[in-house]
Amino acid sequence: MTRPVPSITAIALVSGGLDSCVALAEAVHRTAGEVAALHAGYGQRTESRERRAFLEIADHYGLAHRREVDLRYLRQLGGSSLTDRTIPMPGEDLCADEVPSTYVPFRNASLLSAAVACAEVLGAPEIYCGAHAPGSPYPDTRPAFFGAFGRLVDAATPPSVRIGVRTPLLHLDKAAIIRRGMQLGAPLGLTWSCYVDTESPCGDCHSCRLRSRGFAAAGLPDPLESRC
Repeated sequence: MTRPVPSITAIALVSGGLDSCVALAEAVHRTAGEVAALHAGYGQRTESRERRAFLEIADHYGLAHRREVDLRYLRQLGGSSLTDRTIPMPGEDLCADEVPSTYVPFRNASLLSAAVACAEVLGAPEIYCGAHAPGSPYPDTRPAFFGAFGRLVDAATPPSVRIGVRTPLLHLDKAAIIRRGMQLGAPLGLTWSCYVDTESPCGDCHSCRLRSRGFAAAGLPDPLESRC
């Protein structure tokens, strides 16, 4: 059996996006020991650019412990415009109660499952995830999902293992997440949100629009724009 790393107190899921960056900042702020960063590639359109953002964010925090996992089976399964270029990206006419084509079936459960396994191997008692419910159309970003997943973790791990899934941003909207990130000194300019391009943000995809509106609502400039 692999021996745990005693100094690791949390695993942070870091996609390279804005929300996961702030969740990592929360983990660093809240925990006394070292934080390990976990990144997953799942065959998304901007996989290489998101990985670059992950590495730059991890460098910013000087994280010695990093893990990368391959979840490209999600692309093989299909069903999302993030992994299948033949499926069009959603437009501005998306209904508020409609699940957009950018939803990747059961993605968050897959990501969290990898994080739980990583936490169990490294002996970390906590996992930090940047999911948030306000303004999100995805079913796997809701409080009910995380409550159920927490119960699954308790049932699926040995009695001696206690792993908590922390979602510090769950009840915050994008503007509040940005403000919190600025308070924590999170390197938001290193993050990548665009679903389409890898050179410069397209400014039109669902994620780009959410980011732009979030910074506008927060009354702050987007630091990424100065890097592009």
